[in-house]
Amino acid sequence: MNAAADGYGSSCIMSMSLDGCGKEQLKTQFVTREGVYKLLTLATYSRPNRIGYNVQTNTSVRVSFVGYSSSDTNGNNDRMCFNIGRELYVFYYKGTKKGADLTKPIDKKLYKGISPTCHDFNSTAITEDSLPLIVGFSTGLLQLIDPVRKDVSVLFNEEKIIDKTKVTCVKWVPNSKHLFLASHASGQLYLYNETFTCGTTTPSYQQVKSGEGYTVHTCKTKSTRNPMYRWLIGGDYNSINEFAFSPCSLYLAVVSQDGFLRVFHYDKMELIGMARSYFGGFLCVCWSPDSRYIVVGGEDDLVTVYSISENRVIARGQGHHSWVSVVAFDPYTSTPPSMEPCLPGYYRLGSVGHDTQMCLWDITDDILHHVTLVSPLPVTSKQNGVVNNVKHNANANNVQKQTQDPMRLIGTTACPRFDQCPRLEPLICKKIAHDRLTALIFREDCFVAACQNGYVYTWARPGTITSLNAHLVSDPNSIMSSLDLPSLNPTSAV
Repeated sequence: MNAAADGYGSSCIMSMSLDGCGKEQLKTQFVTREGVYKLLTLATYSRPNRIGYNVQTNTSVRVSFVGYSSSDTNGNNDRMCFNIGRELYVFYYKGTKKGADLTKPIDKKLYKGISPTCHDFNSTAITEDSLPLIVGFSTGLLQLIDPVRKDVSVLFNEEKIIDKTKVTCVKWVPNSKHLFLASHASGQLYLYNETFTCGTTTPSYQQVKSGEGYTVHTCKTKSTRNPMYRWLIGGDYNSINEFAFSPCSLYLAVVSQDGFLRVFHYDKMELIGMARSYFGGFLCVCWSPDSRYIVVGGEDDLVTVYSISENRVIARGQGHHSWVSVVAFDPYTSTPPSMEPCLPGYYRLGSVGHDTQMCLWDITDDILHHVTLVSPLPVTSKQNGVVNNVKHNANANNVQKQTQDPMRLIGTTACPRFDQCPRLEPLICKKIAHDRLTALIFREDCFVAACQNGYVYTWARPGTITSLNAHLVSDPNSIMSSLDLPSLNPTSAV
């Protein structure tokens, strides 16, 4: 596909030249219509010695949060987990209230020969005495740990008989104390029950569901074992880069290296919608707070907005100069539109990328209701928008090949051309790190961003800086000077 034909190539080159070849100074504050966002330099989390990690690693720094209400925590109700290289840390997160005390982690682990790649707290099962945390690794291993109890360590896929490739994303199933999903670079998605074993022999599967671009299998065993289900999405070794459950818990959005967003009704295991990237793979995905919209980002340097109800791409955002690594809605700034047409609203979106920049976007009512003439998706065997099941004895390989011709979707509702849908411009686009950004999470009083060399930044929202925490923004050079190119730190490698 010729990107320049739609005007994207030339505009991207122009944007890169205006960027000053990446020499822009790091920002410690920026202004939006809400006010001034400020970097809390003394609330930056990292390794205890504050030495950046060797950025040659391919393992991205990920951040997970969980909150727990208790009268005995002295206000430290939130816990944060992040991985750096072969290390995993869990801290009390004090946000904008207090500085980061890196000398007192709740738990820390150093792994030999493997690196943590993703993790997720079980917010349903957390108690005062238990903090279940599932961790995925570069070798395909999964581990359930408890940073509070310390004595909990349950391994899944330990012998690599289920999958030998990297775990790319792991999430607890909403409202479940025991079920979690794990995706791999092999293109497989597995459902585990933390109370079941994985067995000692290679699983034998039987197909239970199939549709356009996916098949679902269950284990053929006399006794229940893990994995409970295996999804193959988009074909063998088409890496699933990320997945996300909708806030309403009904749907599952999956993005893959083949450039597809696929949306499933999770319990029914049915495909209800899809979209495709302009070019390259999709790397990240998120849901709007009301489960109406999905935003994805990836190797086309764009953010793409998809409507569930309309089953189409409704807008693209252009502002990054490299791959978009994380997208996230800001539920505290967004005002979702009412069901009444006379009450417009908007969604605030954030994105970070390999260009070390953070962009903020407003998806306004005029974008949400913009009408364009785009061809519908090519006809498939669907009824009521859901792909029909394929019989258990059908050839799964043939099923997978049905959507592997991406060119047939160009100019359709799944992948409109650049002149066929609205183009978003970022509200702000600021360089906030020296290395590629890998995490973005919006919280009530701040947002948290992480970069590849192992620093987790806290940015205070407008109006949250008072006389009690003003010292957290003092002397920005004290930490920012240590965040210069990690190659200058000869001891940065583990």
